[in-house]
Amino acid sequence: MATAASPSGRAAPKGGGPRLLTAADDVATLPVANSLLVAVGVMMASLLQVLDTTIANVAIPHMQSSLGATSDEISWVLTSYIVAVAIAMPITGWLADRIGSRRLFMLSVTGFVLSSMLCGLAQNVGQMVLFRALQGATGAFIGPLSQAAMIDTNKPSRQSQMMAVWGMGIMVGPILGPLLGGYLTENWNWRAVFYVNVPLGIISLAILAATLPSRGLIRRKFDGFGFALVAMALTALQLLLDRGNHIDWFQSKEAWLYAFLTISAVWIAVIHFTTAREPLFNRHLFADPNYVFGLVFSLVIGVVMFATMALLPPMLQRLFGYGVIDTGQALMPRGIGTLLAMQFSGYVLRKGFDPRILIAGGFSIAALSLWEMASWSLGTDYYHIATSGFIQGIGMGLVFIPLNASAFATLPPMLRTDGSSLLNLSRSIGSSVGISIVTSQLAHNLQVSHSDLAAHVTSSFTDIIDVSTVDRFQSLGEAGLAYIDAMVNRQAAMIAYIDDFYLMMWLSLLAAPLVIFMSKADLRRRVASDEDSPSADIPH
Repeated sequence: MATAASPSGRAAPKGGGPRLLTAADDVATLPVANSLLVAVGVMMASLLQVLDTTIANVAIPHMQSSLGATSDEISWVLTSYIVAVAIAMPITGWLADRIGSRRLFMLSVTGFVLSSMLCGLAQNVGQMVLFRALQGATGAFIGPLSQAAMIDTNKPSRQSQMMAVWGMGIMVGPILGPLLGGYLTENWNWRAVFYVNVPLGIISLAILAATLPSRGLIRRKFDGFGFALVAMALTALQLLLDRGNHIDWFQSKEAWLYAFLTISAVWIAVIHFTTAREPLFNRHLFADPNYVFGLVFSLVIGVVMFATMALLPPMLQRLFGYGVIDTGQALMPRGIGTLLAMQFSGYVLRKGFDPRILIAGGFSIAALSLWEMASWSLGTDYYHIATSGFIQGIGMGLVFIPLNASAFATLPPMLRTDGSSLLNLSRSIGSSVGISIVTSQLAHNLQVSHSDLAAHVTSSFTDIIDVSTVDRFQSLGEAGLAYIDAMVNRQAAMIAYIDDFYLMMWLSLLAAPLVIFMSKADLRRRVASDEDSPSADIPH
């Protein structure tokens, strides 16, 4: 069984049962006068950053029309943000050690607010792409720093509750994004999608300025070569994933160039990080099996959760005829399931429940919901859509808290920021990879299914239209064939969505057994004092 270090630096014993801590041991790494107020400021900033990954998507058509951009040009509004986040996030730990976690957090929130305002003021697509890249680069540090701050400013006996709160924002944010973005776009203007960050960001910044503590500075040498390799690999990968459909994937020389740069940079980076004296990421991170498998599971969460969220809104709107608000309401039960499951998982962890069982169970429940979604048809009603979403939310909620708790249980405080940045980066890469795979497969399977279905459209296909009379009644026949083609397209699209749901179901099922490679970290701790009886606690 893995051992965990106490806040005072003493290791927990290897025997059965948790170590009995005194009240003196139950102290936060960075004590604050009001940890709840700190959590409010941290979570407000974190939620804004997570919302921005999806809130702008529904405004893209309005943005394209207003800025006079082509479909290829407007795609860079999303691509520039994702690429900037991927490049900036890996250096979060080094910057936090160099200039201080408090200063970096406040600079990040300030930059995010200002760049959001600039996005709302953009007058052409070039400005929008530039400002979105700036927004991604400044906001990339918020996620890792917020997770580390929630752990550092709370004593061990409260960290599970705080991680559950942080997890709710991370998991529910992408679900609320399309609903909020659609509401703002329909009732005001697409620019309001960005302006909403300004007042909330200023409130968050004021709270952080008054309450957020900072760790001591550590003079770490910057691994410029390692950062360049990581930046090249992530940029090339993101460009390949985001532009793949536009350039017909590997039928284009551009895609082969991106793939070559990605593989070359990753290969050289692995050699560099294993041999360099002071690599960009501390090698002790990768010596912890729980943390390594935490990275793997974060990747899977990114694929399953964000790919599903990318598929459902267009499916509900185009195939089922839902409006933007109706779509948001149909997806809301997913967030409710996530909230309930996170509270439950945090509670049972404090009682000493094996986190590996929760992780495996969560992925299995998510797979069950995807199996249910794979049985949908064009006649599926709101109840079944909401129910499957609620079940999937429960599955993802059961995974998230035990996964983060296990990953951080044996990491010393000095590695938390680096560890958090890599976990967030892994989830971000997973979302990009997942979205790219499911959208590519959707387009391919739609064509295949359309061809298969069209082959069965004969004179005996329907009693409504006799396709053999098209030549004699040209205009009426063409209208009839157009109607049939539209129906075939809808059915083919539904089959393509079902194929994607099956793909993610099998991925979830394959991830569940991997928990056997994790060591059992007893995340329970009891805190005793002269006045109080022992109470349950959790990892740090």
